[in-house]
Amino acid sequence: MPSIRKIVTSIEDGLIDSGIPVDPLYRKVAVAATITNPYASRHSEDLSEIIDFSVELGTILGDRLATAMDGLVQSYGKASLVGMNGEIEHGHAFLTTPAANRLREAVGGGKAWIQSTGKQGAPGTSIDVPLAYKDALKVRSHYDTMTVGVHDSPGPDEVLVIVVGANRGRPNFRLGGLRLEDAIGENGLD
Repeated sequence: MPSIRKIVTSIEDGLIDSGIPVDPLYRKVAVAATITNPYASRHSEDLSEIIDFSVELGTILGDRLATAMDGLVQSYGKASLVGMNGEIEHGHAFLTTPAANRLREAVGGGKAWIQSTGKQGAPGTSIDVPLAYKDALKVRSHYDTMTVGVHDSPGPDEVLVIVVGANRGRPNFRLGGLRLEDAIGENGLD
């Protein structure tokens, strides 16, 4: 059974963008958990140990994200970094629907699928976690990333599982496309 070695929370507050004050500030938060990989150095068709564990993990990471964001999460994403003795598939097993549904619950819903990515790497490797609006994927102002890495993770037999949230769309957005106001109106969202 997987176990959590550590959890790291990183908060980034954007106050000025291109010389223009950002109001309200643009907060992005990453919560990353370093987890033992029960399938490291072996192949298995059945990844249920990870998937079963991911339900609890989704709750833990989602609750920490919501707390660090003061409950205001408009966009989110998830990622995994797999240590060198694991497979990319192991990382994705931590990110499937059981964990994602717990993340949605923690941030007050989410009708759109959650953007995700994964790769393999050594301790200190970083990954760009994609963000999109939680209720309508095509809201262009909320497309962004947050680069995340943990200096000692993942170890060869570990997986770093990351969730990221943002409180608003990118500062100074002006590229057109589906606007947040229109997505809320179309989908009856509040």
